Amino acid sequence: MPRNPSTGVYSKPAGTTPSVGQVIDPVPWNALTTDLGNEITNSLPRDGSAPMVAPLKAASGTVSAPGVGFASNPQTGMYLKGGGLLGFTQNGVDVSFDQAMIYAAKSGDYTALASDNNAVHRFTAVAIVTLTAAATLGANWHYTVIADGADVTIDPNGAETVDGAVTLIVPNGYSAFIICSGSAFFSNKLMTKILSKADSSAVGSFVDGLTLSNNTGNPNTHIDFAAGSARSGSSFVSNASTLTKRVTGTFAAGTGAGGLDAGAVAANASYFAYALRKDSDLSFDVVLSTSATIGGVTTTLLTGYTIVKCIGVVLTNASSLIRPFIMYPCDEYQFVTPILDVANLLSNLTPSLVALTVPNGVKSKVKLRFMFSSNATTNSVLVHDPAKGTLGAGGSDQGGVAGTAQVAGGYSVGNADVWTNTSKQVRHVAGATGSLWIFNDGFFFPCGRTA
Repeated sequence: MPRNPSTGVYSKPAGTTPSVGQVIDPVPWNALTTDLGNEITNSLPRDGSAPMVAPLKAASGTVSAPGVGFASNPQTGMYLKGGGLLGFTQNGVDVSFDQAMIYAAKSGDYTALASDNNAVHRFTAVAIVTLTAAATLGANWHYTVIADGADVTIDPNGAETVDGAVTLIVPNGYSAFIICSGSAFFSNKLMTKILSKADSSAVGSFVDGLTLSNNTGNPNTHIDFAAGSARSGSSFVSNASTLTKRVTGTFAAGTGAGGLDAGAVAANASYFAYALRKDSDLSFDVVLSTSATIGGVTTTLLTGYTIVKCIGVVLTNASSLIRPFIMYPCDEYQFVTPILDVANLLSNLTPSLVALTVPNGVKSKVKLRFMFSSNATTNSVLVHDPAKGTLGAGGSDQGGVAGTAQVAGGYSVGNADVWTNTSKQVRHVAGATGSLWIFNDGFFFPCGRTA
């Protein structure tokens, strides 16, 4: 066929250029008319009455002169961009169309690639999403992460950042839209706005969950904090899973790490647990301090954290080990083994203070049982809150918690819940001289739990 299939140029057969007086050879002229008929058949009708039977090959064109345009507006149409990409132009201005959305569910760590442009990945477990280098992904690369089962950490390549931070944590139940500038990554800030909205508009103070318990594997040195949330004023933090901290090291971020704000674990000490919120990603952590107030917590190791609220307390024994306890609703602590705080203590008409095994520096309501003995046939002992002042024991005074049953030298028992002062003390007084035993079953240390 005389038409060149690569260039489309038609060359008529040899012997079909006549001269005056030449006798026409029918063979080449018949070939010419046959070729012309074939090429007319192969041409695309302008009226659209017949379709193409092979790919239509248009000129590459440019954004201002597209390879496929329109008679009324030749600057609107399609052209071939660099890298073999299809471009669209309207009145000489490039118009972008996104590639098809790609959905996939993930259950572990993943590296986001250039082919994940416009992908939506739903993570059903704890995961780290590592982003390929921004220069490789290129400007306008974008990606959506849904955390649907656990927190997901977005970790850019090397020293690159997302929203100016080294990582971005997408909490369980939230999503984040990530876009690449060619050198860094940015989120749409929606997740951050939603999380911070709870802080800026809500008030109040409470603890929901976050209950404390001795760690099963290391009960003497590690404390578990259950899932839950805490608020104090406008500050709020939550955690979806158990966090473990140990008293044998100073604070470091994350579960299993040290929890002390400073120093080494001490004997017979009170360690108050404070909920922390990391400023960069709003994640949860805990610091342990002997300070009964937020203002007294040593913050040297807490740069980048906000101390939200006290959520509990841990007591150590004479060997600097965590006392075994069980925590019940409404901030109630029960010692696994009752503590004999007072044995054969002289109690008489002179009111006296005695210290118990409770948190230091705060008032707590201690759960006490008593045993009392006296040589007097009629005698009682009273143990009470020191804030009440000095009281007297006996039927004609302020009563008692235990007393002799008309038998000299006998023993009587009783129980009561008594508030302490901030020095861990209660006051005792007897109607006559006697001996007092005090058994400590546990205490209430209110932090704001109502269930």
